[in-house]
Amino acid sequence: MKKIHIALVAAILLGALFIQLLGLMELIPLYISSPILFVTLFVIVVLINSRNRFKGF
Repeated sequence: MKKIHIALVAAILLGALFIQLLGLMELIPLYISSPILFVTLFVIVVLINSRNRFKGF
């Protein structure tokens, strides 16, 4: 991955973790902050595992 992608993903992850922290302090609802963190982690895993694969003829 390019360096700008890594920096962007890291910034989004830190933002999601901050929102989750606000949710744990009950400043925003957990049912809003938890899916944001889950989607962020899911996107990171998908980006890390994306590679050129042979899918057949």
